[in-house]
Amino acid sequence: MKKKTLVGILLALVVVLMVMPLLLQPEAEFGGSDDAGSQMVEQIQGGEYEPWFTPILERLLGGEIPGELESLLFCVQTGIGVGVLAFSFGYLVARKKYAGGSSEEREPC
Repeated sequence: MKKKTLVGILLALVVVLMVMPLLLQPEAEFGGSDDAGSQMVEQIQGGEYEPWFTPILERLLGGEIPGELESLLFCVQTGIGVGVLAFSFGYLVARKKYAGGSSEEREPC
């Protein structure tokens, strides 16, 4: 099987897996795991869920974190993670590329 065909099949499978829950359960609520966890604790304990601690940024700001700031911090965290992954993959590819042969055959960086 050709590499392009395999990539196309895998991409189509990813799209199907993303769309399938929306088609099978159109009335379902797709929430985050944080909300689901607190709701489950409230059901089990039968009362109001009280967190053990508050986030440091909430203490520094003296209240809840605005949604825009929370989104910005999440995007920065994502960007740092993507940067680390891209650097790691680039390092591994370059190491493999320049590992063989003598130093005279290598191109200067």
